[in-house]
Amino acid sequence: MFFIVVVFVLTLLYGYVGARVVAPFDVSGAGLYIYWAVIVLLAVAPIAGMIFRSRGLENILIDIFLWLGFIGMGLFSLAFIAFIIRDLGWVTGTLSFKILKSITNTSPSSIELDPGRRQFLLMSMNLGIVGVTSVLGGIGLFQARRKATIITQNIAIPNLPAEFQGLKIAQVSDLHVGPTIKADYARTVVDQVNSLQPDIIFFTGDMVDGSVDRLSADVEPLRDLKSKYGTYFVTGNHEYYSGAKQWVDKVGELGMIHLKNEHRILTRGESSLAIVGVTDLMAHHTIKSHKSDPHKAMSGVPEDIPSIMLAHQPGTADMIQNLPIDLLVCGHTHGGQFMPFHLAVARAHKYYAGLYRQGKTQVYVNRGTGYWGPPLRLGVPSEITFFKLQAESGSIS
Repeated sequence: MFFIVVVFVLTLLYGYVGARVVAPFDVSGAGLYIYWAVIVLLAVAPIAGMIFRSRGLENILIDIFLWLGFIGMGLFSLAFIAFIIRDLGWVTGTLSFKILKSITNTSPSSIELDPGRRQFLLMSMNLGIVGVTSVLGGIGLFQARRKATIITQNIAIPNLPAEFQGLKIAQVSDLHVGPTIKADYARTVVDQVNSLQPDIIFFTGDMVDGSVDRLSADVEPLRDLKSKYGTYFVTGNHEYYSGAKQWVDKVGELGMIHLKNEHRILTRGESSLAIVGVTDLMAHHTIKSHKSDPHKAMSGVPEDIPSIMLAHQPGTADMIQNLPIDLLVCGHTHGGQFMPFHLAVARAHKYYAGLYRQGKTQVYVNRGTGYWGPPLRLGVPSEITFFKLQAESGSIS
């Protein structure tokens, strides 16, 4: 069923844009066949590339194929929105014209566009949309590949002991090392995080898109993440697409602490802080023993100490309403990744970007340190979150 939905969406996306671009131009014969062959290739590329990778076929040619497919997907997505807006405007204008003609009884020839001018107008608009889409795609690519934005967020925890006042935490999420994100970007992220001199580092899933065999060298820079109390990791849904058991082992080799529905108690002096981690909400579909279980993860945590939970998906918030968790730290949504699709993500997720409050629990959703699919970031920058814990009240944005 999922495959059918994907095929339908891609057919609608590429077919609609392809038809709108070619419509006002006099293309026929071999030229038209070549045009649609290119459209079909761009539509098939991302899905075919992911299928090849899921079957264990991972190499530089597949990466190039996915680069081509994902760039095409981004450009066609932007063009789709532009053509929808254009067509709605065109329909509105046509209806207004008909209403005006019926009201004024004006002769059609006096206000109608002749076929030549209409054709020229359509061609100009189509070329304009293609041009603007290409420029936006270039800007989005630059924004996606540049350094992640460091967002500083003060977190007020009422029962925070003095020993943990000012504790510094760096969060990385949704790095998606894979076909289009490699070791160079991972190294840049590591350098940015280390420059913050954090006390703790949280990695909230979707570290990779691919197998350990293919990506081992590309995640190697993550070994150099430095903090006083270590890097804590929880799985995201993409780990389960990529060989979760192997990646959990690799995470340990990289020096990270994997939390599988469990917790660690951090102690300073006579005071304690619980760091809790749960698996991805969809983990049990791949590995039954990895089913997300916040209650199990909190079992044994003293009620009189503050607690921070790591989870990949913000939907975990619906499972912790009766648990004494001060802060839930998540990722997964990418904040929508690029406009205007962030509006759809905002409707799909109750918490999709930034800081929220749910009862006594604060929920923070990282916008993603990398990206997935189209290498685009428009209006939604990549993010490394830098938390500073405090006991007094602070604002929530």
